[in-house]
Amino acid sequence: MKHFLCLALGLYAFFGSIAQSSKQVQWNYSVKKIADKTFEVHMSATISGGFHLYAQDAGGDGPLATTFTFSPNPLVVMNGKVKETGNLISKYESAWKHDVKYYEKSVDFVQVIKLKANARTDFAGKVEFMVCNDHSCLPPSEVEIKVNVGS
Repeated sequence: MKHFLCLALGLYAFFGSIAQSSKQVQWNYSVKKIADKTFEVHMSATISGGFHLYAQDAGGDGPLATTFTFSPNPLVVMNGKVKETGNLISKYESAWKHDVKYYEKSVDFVQVIKLKANARTDFAGKVEFMVCNDHSCLPPSEVEIKVNVGS
């Protein structure tokens, strides 16, 4: 019985800490048409609680960089890589023993896509990210992405 109780408490703490990471970052998705069958998919992060979110190129070994993985869709062609816009901070962090790149408060990640036909379809995937503050880091989180694009 003691082993079961310890296991249950450990799992509760583990899953509770994972949930904390995604609570520190609010993700919003939007689509902007920029040309015929061409769209910008905006994946905007609002970061709270004094935490910061690492860039896609976080800089060296250490923190988990923000990573986007998109689901295959035969109607969608990716146009380049995900770009990020925001106030990029590059700072030495003693925990990693080198400079790292991150965002505080907000950042907008943009993926340009082109549709192969005039149709409505889903653009889906996931974003994996990690947040830290001046004292600690929370476990990485993964959040689903799904937006409707097209005519």
